[in-house]
Amino acid sequence: MNIGVPKELKTHEYRVAATPTCVAAYVGDGHRVRVQRGAGVGAGFPDTDYAAAGAELVDDAAQVWAQSEMIVKVKEPLPQEYQFLRPGLLLFGYLHLAADRALTTALLEREVSAVAYETITDSHGQLPCLVPMSAIAGRLAVQLGARCLEAPAGGPGVLLGGVPGVARGRVVILGGGTVGTQAAIMAAGLGADVTIFDVSLRRLYALDQLFAGRVQTLHVDEFALVEHLRQADMVIGAVLIPGASAPKLLRRDHLSEMQNGAVLVDVAVDQGGCAESTRPTSYDEPTFVEEGVIHYCVANMPAAVAKTSTAALTAVTRPYGRQLAGMGLEQALHNVPGLSGGVNTHRGQVVHPVVAQWFAGQ
Repeated sequence: MNIGVPKELKTHEYRVAATPTCVAAYVGDGHRVRVQRGAGVGAGFPDTDYAAAGAELVDDAAQVWAQSEMIVKVKEPLPQEYQFLRPGLLLFGYLHLAADRALTTALLEREVSAVAYETITDSHGQLPCLVPMSAIAGRLAVQLGARCLEAPAGGPGVLLGGVPGVARGRVVILGGGTVGTQAAIMAAGLGADVTIFDVSLRRLYALDQLFAGRVQTLHVDEFALVEHLRQADMVIGAVLIPGASAPKLLRRDHLSEMQNGAVLVDVAVDQGGCAESTRPTSYDEPTFVEEGVIHYCVANMPAAVAKTSTAALTAVTRPYGRQLAGMGLEQALHNVPGLSGGVNTHRGQVVHPVVAQWFAGQ
């Protein structure tokens, strides 16, 4: 199979969908790999490493797309890339279609078979290709949010861990999945007062055991939520419904209850965000203020640590990529458990049930 790795176009997206190690594996399997020049530089992989791994280096993105049967990407195609979509193309990468009707329409009109990292499941019902980026985003959320609390960044001048004799900063985390858990590990490690809200009592029990009482766990309840939002220095949106838009747990009237200068880091922004006030930002201008609350809503947060992110991402996506390339989509769907959950569009149809339900309701 002809495999293409174009350079990512999203603002400040430094990750790359295939490392030289991935390329060597594809080439060893008998495939031909074209990599756009400079695609891996931001993640620490020069073109010479790709050439040594057996890749054909290509100057033009259009050539990579046109000469490839499968395109491997990190982030979803941007509007300027829609022209490269065509019938029969296999697209493998993060898509987050529930937050992007225009891309969904483009994939359908051009009959692209699109396999999304974020909806592939494993034998345990987990999301193996989403977990590593969720873990990184959760850890980064606290790190980046803490900077927003500093006075030079326009924040109220709060140190999350406090000091002896001074109260610790309060962090409220909405969602106890991978993002929320990793955020709690970081926040608690800094010495913050941490509370996690979740709808699953089973998950809350697991978190309580994990943190051995160092983190408070609460079932989502309007009154309890408002009470904690009023005291929060930082709120982290860590809600996920695979394939669907994130539920709007934070309404605009909630923001008015929060302290002036409090920080909201909405990691769910890729899926539309869990706050009504959320809108995607980039590392050029990562924050905006609504109702006195500083919003941090960068839609590709793990790109800031591209070397770590690329290594973590490709470790889990490479086996699926090799199976898709080696068997083709149809056979791979029959032979690889959980891969069918990754197919979002195929032959002009939305085939993922959650994405289809969302698309039909728009």
